Amino acid sequence: MRSSIFGALAWCLVGTLMLVLALATVLVATSDWSAKAFLLNWRVWLTALAALVLGLIALRMVSRSLSERVTGLKRYSDRILDNPPADDKLLRADDELGVLGRSLSRVPPRVRELVQKVTLESQRREAILAGMVEALFAVDQDLKVVFCNNAFARVAGVPAGLAPGTPLVRVVRDPAVVDLLRNVLQSGKPARNRLQLGSSDGPWFEVNVAPLTMDAGGGAIALLHDITEIERLERVRKDFVANVSHELRTPLTAIRGYAETLLDGALEDSENRRRFVEVIETHAIRLNNIAADLLALSELDNGTGAEPPRPVLLQSAVESAMRTVEPAAAERGIHLTAGAFGDLEILGYRMRLEQALVNLIDNAVKFNRPDGEVRVEVERTGNGHARIVVSDTGIGIPSSDLPRVFERFYRVDRARSREMGGTGLGLSIVRHAVEQMKGTVTVESELGKGSRFIITLPAQRPAEQS
Repeated sequence: MRSSIFGALAWCLVGTLMLVLALATVLVATSDWSAKAFLLNWRVWLTALAALVLGLIALRMVSRSLSERVTGLKRYSDRILDNPPADDKLLRADDELGVLGRSLSRVPPRVRELVQKVTLESQRREAILAGMVEALFAVDQDLKVVFCNNAFARVAGVPAGLAPGTPLVRVVRDPAVVDLLRNVLQSGKPARNRLQLGSSDGPWFEVNVAPLTMDAGGGAIALLHDITEIERLERVRKDFVANVSHELRTPLTAIRGYAETLLDGALEDSENRRRFVEVIETHAIRLNNIAADLLALSELDNGTGAEPPRPVLLQSAVESAMRTVEPAAAERGIHLTAGAFGDLEILGYRMRLEQALVNLIDNAVKFNRPDGEVRVEVERTGNGHARIVVSDTGIGIPSSDLPRVFERFYRVDRARSREMGGTGLGLSIVRHAVEQMKGTVTVESELGKGSRFIITLPAQRPAEQS
């Protein structure tokens, strides 16, 4: 049967009250003040006083025991997150405090389990935020950084683990980002925008900002998605469309002009009509070359139109390309020479390799000096690759133009290129064809001394050669 501390206190109080009532009854019943009555009253008073003292002592002992047990429970509850050992006296008692102690003793395991879950979720969140490619950060209503991930630290150029409370203007210098966050904080509505951070050649980001509710008040969270490559491709697409339009407009305008001239009466001009038709034919051929190069680029971009990778004998591919360019070289007085080939093979596409070599050799012929030389050399490198070098003794390429020579429609000398009938796509086709065969192409050049284009391709291992 469970005891009750409140019951014990109640019995002590009841006993004390009963003694006081008995004393009062005796005093009322005794009406005379004789010696005998006084002696009796004195004894009654003494007994009542003794009972009262005993009652107070009992109350003191009970209250002291109660105070010690309550203090013990308080110490235990203050350290409950530290999982302290419970006092057996607190747990064995069969009263209300004992029940409370046993109830508290069951709290630490549950609290520890909850803390472990919260810690695990926090670690997962931190891992997710740290591993995100997108930059993420949050600010409070005063535009102070509450938290950020490592990607944002890299974008902003600040150390990882930025201290909370850092003003955003110290981290992000771009006023457009600050204004976007301020507008979201004021309106309470999400917003997004495309922004370029830093200088004119800095990265592009799509910034998504949404309101964020926090304990200390309102805030905002921003996600920065890097779209630099998308913007670059969009710019390349726009430049490509503009260049194609320009390249097509020039021959089409010439063809239309000469055709109209012939229709307006030049057909009867025996001295000029043949020349007009030859001009029309020349520009028609130029249009056909542009269309062919665009089709080749499209096939290379899409990975279509190529045969399955097969062993290709470099000697055969180089000789075939040189035979293709021989008439143009002979017409300009350019000498074509080749080094030793051996039996070196690569695993690739014969048609793509010949196309790349023809473009390189043809350019070397077009931009060479009179009585110049174009030389093709093939060798095996020490890392299991084959190197094809096409060198010439031509006019060379300025160092400022070298990084862009493989771009579509890029020309070092536009007037000379158009005079030679180039489309501005040849070197771009070379790069795409070589990259399709898992290779690389580079260029070395010096003005007035010529250029060297170097193609590096994985060589066929001797054991794999047929």
